[in-house]
Amino acid sequence: MEKTSTDTDEFVAFAARLADAARGETLPRFRAGSTIVNKAQAGFDPVTEADREAERVQRLLISATFPDHGIVGEEFGAEKADAEWRWVLDPVDGTRAFVCGAASWATLIALERHQRPIIGVIDQPYMNERWIGARERTVFRRGEAQTVCKTSDVRELSLARVSTTDPRGTGYFSPEEADAFGAVASSARVARFSLDAYAYGLLALGELDLVIEAALQRHDFAALVPVIEGAGGVITNWRGQAPGEDDRGRIIAAATPELHEEALKLLRDV
Repeated sequence: MEKTSTDTDEFVAFAARLADAARGETLPRFRAGSTIVNKAQAGFDPVTEADREAERVQRLLISATFPDHGIVGEEFGAEKADAEWRWVLDPVDGTRAFVCGAASWATLIALERHQRPIIGVIDQPYMNERWIGARERTVFRRGEAQTVCKTSDVRELSLARVSTTDPRGTGYFSPEEADAFGAVASSARVARFSLDAYAYGLLALGELDLVIEAALQRHDFAALVPVIEGAGGVITNWRGQAPGEDDRGRIIAAATPELHEEALKLLRDV
């Protein structure tokens, strides 16, 4: 049975509850000397108590409120992953920023139906900023103030403000991907780095024009899709397909279709 707009309102309100619950776990631990655990066998992939406790309380809320819904989370894996409705959780996207005291980390929450994101939340608790994308509309809330988001009208790469989390070929990009991103960045007006998921919120506000990433997993990008599309932007993989259609987790989000296509020309052959 199709969900009505009233049902969607219920889900949006619940997504906000999940974001509030995560704030209760992350904010007290931010800039408070959280213990860092490296969960990577090679390299550095940090996790903190904030990541784990935030996801734990979110899972408890989902299970109590929507017991038939699936959950896919970064820290504790999948439950009922084949369910019609499932929540995709990244309690602290940008844990490296979190452990460095930089407020570019965010809590990401998505609700998917048949594995298609229909609601997305980007929440930055320290700055009290939240983006909610749903029903082809994205709103930005800072404290009590609320604004409807609209991406910029930048259509040319030479005028664009571009961002990625780590531009090196030893980070999230392979050396070939780093070279391709470098070609885009060198053609753009401004390039800024290390903004994590916060960059996509800035894109939705019209403050950035292009964000390019690789090595993202579903919990990293599911929430971004409704936020970017609801603000009028375009988000795909590097082949112009839906995010997640490749095995490298490559994402490009752009303010306009024209800018998206120009940047894709420099990325498609990688």
